[in-house]
Formats: sequence, structure tokens, C-alpha cells
Amino acid sequence: MTSEEKLLKKFLTYLQVERGLSENTRQAYERDLRQLRIYLKERGTDLLACEGNDLFLFLLLCKENGKSPRTIARCNATIRGFFAFLLDEGQRQDNPTTYLVTPKLNQQLPKVLSEVTLDKLLKSEEESDLSLRNLALLEVLYSCGLRVSELIGLHLSDVSLDVGYVRCIGKGNKERIVPLGEQAIQVLESYLSGSRKRLCGKKTTDILFLNAHGRALTRQGVVYILKKWGKEHNLEQSISPHMFRHSFATHLLDHGADLRSVQEMLGHADIATTQIYTHLTRRRLLDVFQKAHPRANYKLKE
Repeated sequence: MTSEEKLLKKFLTYLQVERGLSENTRQAYERDLRQLRIYLKERGTDLLACEGNDLFLFLLLCKENGKSPRTIARCNATIRGFFAFLLDEGQRQDNPTTYLVTPKLNQQLPKVLSEVTLDKLLKSEEESDLSLRNLALLEVLYSCGLRVSELIGLHLSDVSLDVGYVRCIGKGNKERIVPLGEQAIQVLESYLSGSRKRLCGKKTTDILFLNAHGRALTRQGVVYILKKWGKEHNLEQSISPHMFRHSFATHLLDHGADLRSVQEMLGHADIATTQIYTHLTRRRLLDVFQKAHPRANYKLKE
């Protein structure tokens, strides 16, 4: 193993242990740095000797290759974090990222399902084991605003139907407690008392949501279930797990929840991440006002 590879491995361990980054984020950082190493080698330099201009040209190449502003911004963050780490470790005496420019991102508002649409989705005329599992899965997604990775990672011991809460492990291995709604509790009780036992069969597993073979659902499995469920309920738009999370946050704010509580329930480290939902609810209020108020026949500034 070369000295560069040892440093890279040490940095990735630092991200996991000290920074508490998720495995997906850690893998993205690793990909970025490996691509940078290949580029620097072609330029006749390496991570310990490169200059700011080398890094700038690498990001420029990423842009020319059609990478999105968000991907380039993440790559920029990867590079900054790595060279700050090298500086702290005494492997470099300078920081070549000092004057790197971060691409500006266009903030996209999250896609949200209306309350009417969700009422339509959270119903099932079938009584099969898989149908009840799907309904329980959707109820938990909407009731708790979980990420799909948090949903498929739930164990039986993470759910308290008596008290009405779910305990999940979010990004950075951080634990949080989220309340369960009454309807979600009822559907989960039905799923746990019958359907899950039959899906599990003779297998022994503590995972809450199982597939047809009694094994843990995957991320792809949940996405497939939602797309199929949407078609079965004659929904024109395609639905994703994260739309339930966005809807959870937006509907809470619509009905008077404070931003700090929503931040805590979503597991956002920074409240600025949660604030995008306030913009969404503000736009909705403006739409309602313009449609309903008799003197709103002019364009309001947003």
C-alpha cells in the first residue's frame, strides 16, 4: 500500500469514526478522491504535491463532463475536507483549496403530496399479507417522516405501540425518537399480529418490514412497492419514499408545528435544511390567498 493509499484509508476512517458520516457519504467521498488521484497522476503530480490550480482544473473538468452542480459542490467539499485533514496531520504545510470556488446551487423545492392524495393512498381494499404490509409501510413513512434507509433498518424493538413512538438510527448513526400517529399504530398492530408472522414463516429475524420471502426489504424494494401502489390507486404522478418525508414536514408546518420540533423529528443537524419547508408553506399560503381574497388580483412578491 502506497503512502497516498494509507492517507486515504486514514481519512475515510476519520470520516466514519470522528465525523460520523453515513456509509453512502463516505463512499461518495472515496469515489471523488480516487477520481482526483487519477487526474493528478495524468498531470504528473499527486495529493501531496498538487497546487490549487490543479484542483480548480479538476473541478472544471467535472463540469465539462456534464456533472451536476450538486455533484461538483460535493466533490469540492470532499477535496476541502481532505486537504484540511492533511494539514492537521502534518502531511502538508499549505492548503491548496483556500481559493477554490464552490458552484452555486439552484435550490429546488421538494415535491409534496397533498393531504387529499395521501388520504387516497393510505387506503387498501385488499386484505392480503403484502397489501397490509404495504399499508403499514406507507403509514410509518408518512407518520414519522423517515428516510427510506431508516425505514428498512427498523427492528421490532424500535417500535413501541403502547407509547406510540418509533426509534430510528439516522445519518451519522444518530438516534432519534419520532411519535407514531393513531392510524399508523392501528395498521402496524394488524400487520404485526398476522401478516408479518406469515411472511416471516420459520425464519428468525427482528427486522420490522419483510419482503415476500421473509427477508428484510431493500431500498429498491420500497421504491418498487410505492410505484406499484401509486399505479393501483390511479395516481398520475410517480411517488417516492422521500415525498412522504417532504409531505410529513410540510403538513406539520401547515398545521402550526414549530420549526424546531420539525427539525428534531426529521433528524436535521442544521435548521437551515428544515427551513426549505417554510418557503413551501409560504408559497401555498400565497396561492390560497390569491385564489380566495377578493382584492388579491395582483401579483404578490415572493
